[in-house]
Amino acid sequence: MRQGTADDSNGDVLVVDDDPRLADLFAAWLEPNWTVQTAYDGEQALETVDDSTEVVLLDRRMSGLSGDEVLSLLRASGYDCYVIIVSAIDPSTERLEADWDDYLVKPISKATLLEKIERVTAQRACRTTDREGNPVDSPVN
Repeated sequence: MRQGTADDSNGDVLVVDDDPRLADLFAAWLEPNWTVQTAYDGEQALETVDDSTEVVLLDRRMSGLSGDEVLSLLRASGYDCYVIIVSAIDPSTERLEADWDDYLVKPISKATLLEKIERVTAQRACRTTDREGNPVDSPVN
C-alpha cells in the first residue's frame, strides 16, 4: 500500500520486513518526509519495487525469499535504488559479499534510521560513477 504523496516527500522508500509491526513502525517513522510502501515478504517486495523506489530497507531473514535473494534479484533486474539492510544478523559474524549500500543491526532507533537514509540519499548527488565504476555524467573541463 502506498502511503504519503510525492508532493510532500523526498522520494520513495520501500520497507521490507516479515514482521508487519516492525515494517509498519519504520514506515510510520518515515512517512512525514518520504513516500513509503511496505512489503511483508520478499515476493511482495519484488512486486512492489519500481523505478521510483529510491531506498529499500530490507530484512535479511524472511520466510520464502530471503533478503539476500531479494537483493540479488533487485540488482539483476537493474533497479538503481539504495539498499539498506536492517537485520538482527551482525555482518561481522559472517562473510558477506552482498551489494548493499549500508547495514543496520536491529534494534535501531528512529534517529539512526533517518540518519542512514539521509546519508545514502545524499550520496546520489555526489555519485559520479555507477556500480561498475564507469563514469556517469562526468563534467568536462
